[in-house]
Amino acid sequence: MKRTAFVPLLLLAVLLIMPLSAFAEQQPEMIVEKMAIKLSRGVANTFTGIAELPKQTILTGRDMGVVGYVVVGPLKGIGMTLYRTFIGLTETIFFAVPQPGYYDPTIDPAYVWEGWEPKRDTSPIALDSK
Repeated sequence: MKRTAFVPLLLLAVLLIMPLSAFAEQQPEMIVEKMAIKLSRGVANTFTGIAELPKQTILTGRDMGVVGYVVVGPLKGIGMTLYRTFIGLTETIFFAVPQPGYYDPTIDPAYVWEGWEPKRDTSPIALDSK
C-alpha cells in the first residue's frame, strides 16, 4: 500500500521541481524582461493582427499574380488575421508562462510588420556564355 502511494508522490515532486531548475540559472531581472517583451508582443499582435489582410494579399499576389491578389491572398489574410490575433491574445493572457521555449515568440515572424521579403529567390538566373 505504501509503495503505490510513493510512486505518484515521487512523480509529483519531480514535476514540481523541474520548472524551478529552469529559473535557477536566470537572474530575476532577465525573467521579468522576457515576460515584459512577451506581454508587449502579445498586445501588439492583438491590435495589429488586422494588418495581415493586406500583407498576405500583397505577398501572395507578388508570388501568384492576379489570382493571388484577388482570391488566394484575401483568404490567407483572413486566416492569418484570426491566427495572429488569437496568438496575441494568448501571449497577452499567459505572458508569465515561459512557453514556448523560454518566452520565445509563438508565431514567426513575431510581428506583422516583419517578413515582407520574398520567401524564394526571384532573381533572374545568370547564364555563363563561354
